[in-house]
Formats: sequence, C-alpha cells, structure tokens
Amino acid sequence: MLTRRIARPLMAGVFISSGIDVLRNPGPRAQRVAPVAERFGDTLPLPDDPEALVRLNALVHVTAGTLLALGKLPRLSAAALAASLVPTTAVGHRFWEEDSPESRAMQQTHFLKNLAILGGLVIAATDTEGAPSLTWRARRAARRAEKRLSEALPVG
Repeated sequence: MLTRRIARPLMAGVFISSGIDVLRNPGPRAQRVAPVAERFGDTLPLPDDPEALVRLNALVHVTAGTLLALGKLPRLSAAALAASLVPTTAVGHRFWEEDSPESRAMQQTHFLKNLAILGGLVIAATDTEGAPSLTWRARRAARRAEKRLSEALPVG
C-alpha cells in the first residue's frame, strides 16, 4: 500500500539520521547515559563503557531504521526500534531532573515526541498489511482441528 511505502521511510529517517550522528559523536549522549548505566550496570547485562552502549544503540537505530525505510522486515525492524526507543527516551530525556524551566520544557517536548514515535512504531510492528495475524491463524487452525476430530470420532 502506498501509505506504508511513504510512512515507513518518514518514520525511519529520524533514527537513521540521529544514529549516524551518534556514531560520529557519541560523547554528549554517553555523558547522559553514564549515571544511569552505573546505576543499572550490575543488574542488567550492559556494556561497562557508556560510549559503547550509546554506539550499540545508534547501530540498532541505523540498521533497523534502514530496514524499515526499505520495507525489509518492517515488523521486526519497527519492533527493534520501539524496544530501543524506550531506554533512549527514559535516559536521554529525563525532564523531571532538569533545573531550568527552558531545559525542562525542551526535554519534556522531546520525551513526548519520542512517545508519539513509539506509538507509530507499535502500529508498524503490529501491521500485518491486511493478512490475518498469527493469533487469528492459530485459533482458526485449532477450530478446524477440533471440527475434524469431532467428525472423525463416533458419536454415542
């Protein structure tokens, strides 16, 4: 459908662009990640180096964003972007910790923007392009098997 061919690259563009930017210059983002990575480093299997963590996330953004833009594995790539966007948003846009009203407002805007993008990614990740979902197919197969079994078994 034309809508998907237009919408996927539009959504993917922000991930590709920002991912490339982070790969070229990970320092500022690594500084924002460092305190959170230290706090959760013992409980989560994360790289010790915040810069490596930021680069890994950027690589996911570039790779999955490119796949989504090209329409290759769109559901998987949208799911990967959605999964990576949650920690990116929670760590990168902690508006509640900002001191100045201007900075708080800017970070809150970015936080809400990312939530909106997350909503679009959830839609893209669950879009079956008109084909029945796996759940629907499984239920239908179970009903058919049950019907065949009841027809095959003698009554009485």
